[in-house]
Amino acid sequence: LIDKEFRKELSSHLKTYSREKGIFLKQNYVNPEHVHALINLPTKISIEETMRLLKGESSHWVNERINFKFQWRRGYGAFSVSESQISKVVNYIVNQEKHHTKKSFEDEYKEFIKLYNIL
Repeated sequence: LIDKEFRKELSSHLKTYSREKGIFLKQNYVNPEHVHALINLPTKISIEETMRLLKGESSHWVNERINFKFQWRRGYGAFSVSESQISKVVNYIVNQEKHHTKKSFEDEYKEFIKLYNIL
C-alpha cells in the first residue's frame, strides 16, 4: 500500500498524463488499494485502451519512485454515468477517504456487484 502523500502525487501525475493523451479525466482519487476516476471518454480511444494507458503509465511512474516492484491487478470496472449524476459521482470520488472509514472497499464492491446483478 502506498502512503497518502505519494497517492496525491500519483493522482496529480494521472491528471497530467491524461491531458497529454487526450483523455478527459474529470476527477480521480487514489486509494491505498484502488483508484476511482471519472473520465469523459474521447470517441477515438476505447475504454480498454484508456485503462491500458493509465495503468501502464502509472505503474511505470510508481516503479521509478519506489524500492519494490509495483503493478496494478488485472482488470477494471467501467460504468457509464448520466450527466445528471456527475456532481454526485464527483462528490463520491472526492470523499473516498471519509467514505472508506465507514465501509471497506471489499464490502462496498460486493454490495455493488449484488445490487447491480453483475457476474
